[in-house]
Amino acid sequence: MPLPSFHMIDGAPRPVATFSHCSEVDGWVFLTGQMPTWPGEPDRPLPAGVAAQTRRVMENLQIVLGGMGLGLEHVAQARVYLTEFDRDYAEMNETYQTYFAPGKLPARTCIGVTRLAVGALVEIDMVARRP
Repeated sequence: MPLPSFHMIDGAPRPVATFSHCSEVDGWVFLTGQMPTWPGEPDRPLPAGVAAQTRRVMENLQIVLGGMGLGLEHVAQARVYLTEFDRDYAEMNETYQTYFAPGKLPARTCIGVTRLAVGALVEIDMVARRP
């Protein structure tokens, strides 16, 4: 099995810690969890509310996928982390599902957590596969 390659994607948000935007091994692309931060504007306040933050996170994930020549249709699995699970689960789901074709939702886990970096309400990571 080949060693993983590590990628920083031009135009993607600045990482909030020490990691690559994604890594790839044997056609599998592992996307680091994205925060609802703004590309090119790391100090801009986060969007208000879980729906707006979910949209920003999904758009950031699309930037990383696009930098790898992929799209959301290549995503096999996603993990969602919510700081206010009971309050935000339904609204996050409503927003999240609009990014995928009907009947083409990736496998997913959604976890309630006590806190996320930069005070975010939501973080999402993904695993994609090259065709």
